[in-house]
Amino acid sequence: MNTIVEFVDEKEPNVDIIKLAGDTIRKGGLVVFPTETVYGLGANALDSEAVHKIFIAKGRPQDNPLIIHVADFDIEEFVEEIPPIAKKMMDKFWPGPLTLIMKKSSKVPDITSAGLDSIGIRMPSNSVANRLIKEAGVPIAAPSANISGRPSPTDIDTCIEDLTGRVDCIIGGEKCKIGLESTIVDCTVEPPLVLRPGGIILEMLREIHPEIQIDPAVMIKVEGSFKPKAPGMKYRHYAPKAPVKIVVGDLEKTVAKINEIVQNYIDDGKKIGIMASNETIHMYPKGIVKSLGSRSNLNSVARNLFKTLRDFDNDKVDIILSESFEEKGVGIAIMNRLKKAAGFELINADT
Repeated sequence: MNTIVEFVDEKEPNVDIIKLAGDTIRKGGLVVFPTETVYGLGANALDSEAVHKIFIAKGRPQDNPLIIHVADFDIEEFVEEIPPIAKKMMDKFWPGPLTLIMKKSSKVPDITSAGLDSIGIRMPSNSVANRLIKEAGVPIAAPSANISGRPSPTDIDTCIEDLTGRVDCIIGGEKCKIGLESTIVDCTVEPPLVLRPGGIILEMLREIHPEIQIDPAVMIKVEGSFKPKAPGMKYRHYAPKAPVKIVVGDLEKTVAKINEIVQNYIDDGKKIGIMASNETIHMYPKGIVKSLGSRSNLNSVARNLFKTLRDFDNDKVDIILSESFEEKGVGIAIMNRLKKAAGFELINADT
């Protein structure tokens, strides 16, 4: 497949490029486009054949549901009803990085929802994404624009690397502002349940509904056969080529433990990558050390996480060791992604 790559400015996107991409979506093609969270791989959400192409391009399991992206609040034709709590969240957080799961209407093909009777819907705030959806004239089903299981893309270069020759068009240019996929809230249950943490954190959601909880499956390894209700719940995600190991515990002990492990790996002839923070990067004398950002600003850590994992691929490291982060606020989302990247392999700094 000959992939068209076009660089666009979010503030002043080229109208001709947006029209080209919208036309591609309408005709059943695949378009990679930027959002404020990560880059998406989009197709007409109401076209079963087009949606099937997403699964083929990504190598994505067919039981992993997709999210529908819309450009306005008129979603009644895609759902059986809009629960009152969903309407409140839409009014508060849309457009933005929040996906709401509701009972789907018959208009949404089963392949889009992976056979579930519910569907996740969100309205991105990125102007390129918003204009593309309006130009296409249809809702766009879009998982992250990467090969399935790999770290999600936050810049156009990563999309080009993974999907050139697999999609019709790649548009974008700027790095995603948030860097983690949207928060997913299941509005089909009471109280609502967070199925994937993201930039809209629990404390913000509880301003709307104080009893909202995070699904316990978010932070543990889920095994066995079940149908995931939201993307990212069942399969290993966000994994670079090298194994990832997370060291958890007191920060001072964590640094000491990582340095000990690094030395052992170096003695065995291994090349080691270390994911640190601004506060600790100077504490590692050996290994390839990269800072994710400051512990006082976990939004910066979130924004840099996937790019850093990808950078270690380019460094051809054998093992990646990562510090852990406080599971509070956006730190819950960071640790959710890190644990999935590591296959939930944690090392206790105290042992």
